[in-house]
Amino acid sequence: MPTHNPENERIKRRYFAYLKEAKRRGEPSVDAAAKALSRFELDTRFRAFKKFHPEQAVAFKRRLAEQTNARTGKPLAKATIHSTLAALKAFFFWLAGESGFRSRLSYSDADYFNLSDRDARIARTRLDKPAPSLDEVCHVIQTMPAVSAIQRRDRALVAFILLTGARDGATASLKVKHVDLAAGCLLQDAREVATKFGKTFTTSFFPVGDEVRTIVHHWVEYLTTELHWGPEDPLFPATRVESGLDHAFRPVGLERRHWSSAEPIREVFRRAFRGAGLPYYPPHRLRNTLVLLGEGLCQTPEQFKAWSQNLGHSDVLTTFTSYGDLSGARQAEVIRDLGRPRKTNAEALSMLEEATKALRRAD
Repeated sequence: MPTHNPENERIKRRYFAYLKEAKRRGEPSVDAAAKALSRFELDTRFRAFKKFHPEQAVAFKRRLAEQTNARTGKPLAKATIHSTLAALKAFFFWLAGESGFRSRLSYSDADYFNLSDRDARIARTRLDKPAPSLDEVCHVIQTMPAVSAIQRRDRALVAFILLTGARDGATASLKVKHVDLAAGCLLQDAREVATKFGKTFTTSFFPVGDEVRTIVHHWVEYLTTELHWGPEDPLFPATRVESGLDHAFRPVGLERRHWSSAEPIREVFRRAFRGAGLPYYPPHRLRNTLVLLGEGLCQTPEQFKAWSQNLGHSDVLTTFTSYGDLSGARQAEVIRDLGRPRKTNAEALSMLEEATKALRRAD
């Protein structure tokens, strides 16, 4: 059985360059397209793209729906099938306009990769993403030991992500100089920090409690005064691992370099939440925690706009739709509250006028 098609490989190389340079897609998007094409080629036994026929797409969809997840043994999720077919549809739509393929393919051929309306709706269904409460995260931080340098780093790491809402990928690349303790803010400079979409913005520390802020403050002081590290050194350094007398590797301290990925940060969170007797929440869920906190604290549209921008969102709707979903219990509570006595008309009008003025100022 063939393992590749040289002609297909050349075409795919052109397409990946198109995605990266023309469409400005990142490596994860290019990798997803490559994975989808690999699945399709395996299914067609590496038949040349020039010999594509809509029946291949129909047969591939049917067989893809019958496949199982190699890790769980369960059928592939509708979202996985949807993203795979969407990547293939985009590829064949592009291919139909390329020289040498215009007489062989039509743009409508790509439509054969569409899911049924029902399956597409299932694939796009948004499920509740549980997030820890502020009290739960503070409890986790309080239960974390802070004797060794590694333990102090781990505790400061959880406190820092709660204090700033920074993504784990960005946190892994931060330097000491990016934190301004006096001003109470974090500069996420995309030239040096792995921010989402390469966006540069400043985050003021969120009001999550003096204890959390103090832990972060003491950590930065430890790096700069006790370890004598400079502005260019990592804010959260990697763990130094050495071989002991029994030739087993063990952590012995801090390495003066950044983590190579965000996975060690997620592992810190796993240990911390498990140690506190709570289910594991990945670092990104703390952004949901902060959004829920903001929904309770912010009283005007201007305040919530500021809260949203502090998370790095250009559009406040991103905060609402991606992070602000209500849990089922909270949804029921809000509906019950609507049945209780309302504010007087005068109070309602006053609030409306205040909101209108705030929106004008925000514009």
